[in-house]
Amino acid sequence: MSRPSRACRLRDLVLTALGTGAFVLDLGADVWAAGQYALQGRLPWAALQLAALGLASAALQLFSWAWYSGDPDDLHPGLPSGRRLALLHFLHLGYLHRCARALKVGFSLWRQDEPSELDLDYANFISMDISMLRLFETFLEATPQLILVLHIALCTGRVECYQWLGISTSFICISWTLLDYHRALRSCLPTKSSLGYLSSTVYFLWNLLLLCPRIVALALFTTVFPRYITVHFLTLWVVLLLWVWLQNTDFMPTIASEWLYRGTVAVILYFSWFNVSEGRTQSRSIIHCSFLVMDSLLLGGTWLAYNVPLPNPSLLPWLLLGPVLFFLLGLGLRGAYYYWLHPSRQATALDERDGSRGLTLQDVHQNRRMAKLAQSFFPRAAPAKSGDVNGIL
Repeated sequence: MSRPSRACRLRDLVLTALGTGAFVLDLGADVWAAGQYALQGRLPWAALQLAALGLASAALQLFSWAWYSGDPDDLHPGLPSGRRLALLHFLHLGYLHRCARALKVGFSLWRQDEPSELDLDYANFISMDISMLRLFETFLEATPQLILVLHIALCTGRVECYQWLGISTSFICISWTLLDYHRALRSCLPTKSSLGYLSSTVYFLWNLLLLCPRIVALALFTTVFPRYITVHFLTLWVVLLLWVWLQNTDFMPTIASEWLYRGTVAVILYFSWFNVSEGRTQSRSIIHCSFLVMDSLLLGGTWLAYNVPLPNPSLLPWLLLGPVLFFLLGLGLRGAYYYWLHPSRQATALDERDGSRGLTLQDVHQNRRMAKLAQSFFPRAAPAKSGDVNGIL
């Protein structure tokens, strides 16, 4: 397996820096928006904004702490002592500490002419953990806040320039996070070819187009029953949590942290597809997609049946036809991606003819947590090299 060139290492370092900067800017923008709502006397909106931010941050710290606690003691050189590390997570700085560590490791790799495989594996390890945490943060905080902004725009009939910018960037960031996570999963399995530019673009677009109708349906329902959206979410969350539990997930190091993971996955499934178990995913994906479509139609139909007048009637055609067109186009792009553009399509067919065995965790020399999920997404991947279970590099 060829080692990344110095230019590629510089690109990874720049992307890590941009991701860290975007997280800090997003955090500042959320606090600023909450302050603006409070100054306008919209205390419930400010409280919801801060609640989503606080709960998502708390979940990220718990995940980060649980992963540090479950990793081998000698895996992370130069890691702060247990008390200092616990204090960092208590102050909600655990995720930023991981980002700073990734920047430090990435800068060190860029300066080396020939970095060792051990250093490259460790850099890949921490970047995949950050990708996973970013995915959690997106669906625990950014997505609920996007629904809140759309709710405010629908209720007031006025969208400020910064709100248009926030709505657009939120949709793009959510889809980009899904793409980044998918690419991180594929990097766990050296036998899986990476996504090309065309495949990445189509993957990004179909996620974007399928997310839009779901989020718009939820935002429309909140304009009719702003209080019952909580009941709706909790009811579906319990059902989805039961579904995740029945799949016997084994991702976290302890039982308590495993339930945290299952609860977070149930939140993601409330908005989008997320696979957590081995085996072919097509049937489960179809069931989940059909479930979300029926639920979204029910939410949109409820809003339409109550015929709540919009402050801006010109929005009605967009709200009725836009989500439907987006969904159909997104579904078509998803089918085209898996039929023509999926990078492992030919390799999978070859494995089926050759009878190659599936990947086991002992075959993976990288991040154990991500390797488990990669095995769930790509169960027919052939082993590339032997190695210890992640962490023991």
